[in-house]
Amino acid sequence: MTTEDAQRRSSGSTVEVTTDHGVDSAAAPQRIKALAGAVRPGARVRPEHARRHNRALVLQSLYRADGLSRADVAREVGLTRVTISDLVSDLIEENLVVELGLRPDARPGKPATLLDINRTGFAIIGLDLSNNSVFRGVVTDLDGGVVERAEVSVRSMTGDEAVNAVFDLLADLIKRATAPVIGIGIGSPGIVDLDGTVVSAPNLGWADVPLQQLVAERFDLPTQVANDANMAAQGERSFGGASPDMMLVRIGRGVGSGVVVGGHLVYGSSFAAGEIGHVVVGTDGGEECACGKAGCLETWLSSPHLESVAAEGDDEARNAALREAGERLGISLAPVVAALNLGEVVLAGPHNLLAGPLLEGTSETLRSRTMAELHGDLTLRMTTLGRDIVVLGAVVMVLTGQLGVS
Repeated sequence: MTTEDAQRRSSGSTVEVTTDHGVDSAAAPQRIKALAGAVRPGARVRPEHARRHNRALVLQSLYRADGLSRADVAREVGLTRVTISDLVSDLIEENLVVELGLRPDARPGKPATLLDINRTGFAIIGLDLSNNSVFRGVVTDLDGGVVERAEVSVRSMTGDEAVNAVFDLLADLIKRATAPVIGIGIGSPGIVDLDGTVVSAPNLGWADVPLQQLVAERFDLPTQVANDANMAAQGERSFGGASPDMMLVRIGRGVGSGVVVGGHLVYGSSFAAGEIGHVVVGTDGGEECACGKAGCLETWLSSPHLESVAAEGDDEARNAALREAGERLGISLAPVVAALNLGEVVLAGPHNLLAGPLLEGTSETLRSRTMAELHGDLTLRMTTLGRDIVVLGAVVMVLTGQLGVS
């Protein structure tokens, strides 16, 4: 990975700007589908619930480590060695855990055998539906390493035609997978509820489309559908090292964001937290938006608008227009950053358009509109995950949903 970091801190600055050049980063057994499951609040905890919870603890400890013995796992999760041995035996039988061999630095006596989660023995499929011309998908291992890529053109597709394009892409990726697929994660634009129904995605012509249910039934695989910006925030948290209090602003066909507070996604009362694209920025009017208002953030910051700006005029005019778009973004972000005391704002989208004058304009506006005493450590930067940020977030959601690990 090639990374260039340019950090600016002027006298009295409250925002540190970091620019990173991003890079592109067979059906599952039935028993794996049931590995993760929530217990309703107030419900009686049954033995199977406790066992499921303990299995998740074991898998989580192994996932975060680089080889642990059974005794190591017992100490880490606070369970007896007998319980751990029993759980590990089941997980080995299911091929979810593998033995790596004896510990190299074993002391005299019975040497310990190291264990690890079977990182390459299963596959996850992630889809990103946010691009205005193609749906992208990947097959990854459990570490998020991309094994296969595919895409399907969707220019001008809406409604059922777009849903069928999702089906076609998934069928292709499942065919390419060389390991059992434990789940599918899909990042969709628009408002998506907790059941994976796309409540509204105007650019795709979707309203109340139960995408999660449709995909799960068609392919008989555990499926999770969420807003693309929320998935991107999950990907940045797990694979990009983002702060537990952060905002991920995703700029593409539209503008959206994922908000993470205390390490947890914020959904909002109508599952629309982070939908900042149709917030009017400023009182000086602006272009008419598809939603009917004038001067929405999306009219300043969507990829099509930025691309048209970049194609017109000389470098000076181009940079001035990009800086103004950044200022509008800063206007919309400042109240959120101040109200939630966020430590980090990450931008994801076309790097050639966002990094530079636009990022600088955003930084200067945030600095002028927030208090240095409260937000002096705020970091504003580009994602390092490039175009894979949404599909990596999909991997995180499947890992959490099916194995209880993150």
